[in-house]
Amino acid sequence: MNDYFQYRNGQLYAEQAPLADIAAQFGTPCYVYSRAALSDGFRQFAGASQGRELLVCYAVKANSNLAILNVFARLGAGFDIVSGGELQRVLAAGGDARKVVFSGVGKSVAEMRQALDAGILCFNVESSAELERLNEVAGDMGKVAPVSLRVNPDVDAKTHPYISTGLKQNKFGVAYDEAIALYRRARDLPHLRVTGIDCHIGSQLTETSPFIAAAEKILVLVDALGGEGIRLEHIDLGGGLGIRYNDEAPPAIAGYLAALLGVLRGRSEKLIIEPGRALVGNAGVLLTRVEYLKRGAEKNFAIVDAAMNDLMRPALYDAYHEILPVQLPPSPQHSPDCGGGGEREARSSIFEVVGPICETGDFIGHARDLAIAPQSLLAVLSAGAYGMSMSSNYNTRPRASEVMVEGGAVHLVRERETVAQLYAGERVVV
Repeated sequence: MNDYFQYRNGQLYAEQAPLADIAAQFGTPCYVYSRAALSDGFRQFAGASQGRELLVCYAVKANSNLAILNVFARLGAGFDIVSGGELQRVLAAGGDARKVVFSGVGKSVAEMRQALDAGILCFNVESSAELERLNEVAGDMGKVAPVSLRVNPDVDAKTHPYISTGLKQNKFGVAYDEAIALYRRARDLPHLRVTGIDCHIGSQLTETSPFIAAAEKILVLVDALGGEGIRLEHIDLGGGLGIRYNDEAPPAIAGYLAALLGVLRGRSEKLIIEPGRALVGNAGVLLTRVEYLKRGAEKNFAIVDAAMNDLMRPALYDAYHEILPVQLPPSPQHSPDCGGGGEREARSSIFEVVGPICETGDFIGHARDLAIAPQSLLAVLSAGAYGMSMSSNYNTRPRASEVMVEGGAVHLVRERETVAQLYAGERVVV
């Protein structure tokens, strides 16, 4: 837990709002975000700049709800996007296109045109083919595209292999030893303007050493480019700072930035960073209700109404999320029996917390010690990043509602989908 989600008199609150009341009003599954947590996290990044020109570009893929984007836009954030759809969201939420960097390995012609029309800050180009295409598109539009190359520094991020992006075998970025030749090519193309350099080595990093190793390798390139007359306006060192899900001990935001700024000491280039999870991960929880308690031959199961379509991370990465009861039992009883489907008395036992989707991999948590009964409410913590943004409609399940809490005020920021909405665009052929 953190300062924004706390128990009071046995009830779990988001800021000053009881989560039980939110579940009663908006149903479950339901994502709940703390506006104070979002704002305070951004201010920690912005406040640790040590006087250096710093642009904090929120990584939209972490959570793209318009209300969250608007909070960051009001605070002066930039945005790191990876699709034209994310650009549309940023603009709809009041974001400034001049503070947008466009990453991603597969930008289409339509997306390039959209971003050029909007007047974004920079394209983070990830291949020689993309460089050539962007030059053609910009030329057809009579524009000059601002570019940086995303350079793969071949640094081990020491994170889950699915979210490691800076090694030679990853699909992202251009090879370190090919970067200078590509920068020369970019300099010579008539419809491109070289403005910076970018790298991103992975997500959920809990040590500063990989960040420093990547930054040092990037600065070697910056100096080599300067020797060829290619002087850069900004250095984008990406995101990836991790959060605490269980027992991780990631560096504090101030410590992480101090380490980066130490490497950049004496340099004049603007620094861009692209945090996502570090800003929203622990600012959100997923509320879910226990439907059934089921005793198996080897395991006890708490079957809840949230599933892998609502929170994909456990099934996809075997990721851990802390799971807490919204209402603490007044006098927990310890019993090996998990109870029958009609039992209402909360009993403590070890449960597999699973969803109703027809997949063995549909789980929220393994081996959790919980005092719960049917209809008990549970809060899945650290669900603000890559929760709703990765959700789906598998098994024709409408996606969850989303709520933002501001002190004691509760705002519905996304309505729960209906099944009719899911098939509204489909047609029967007769």
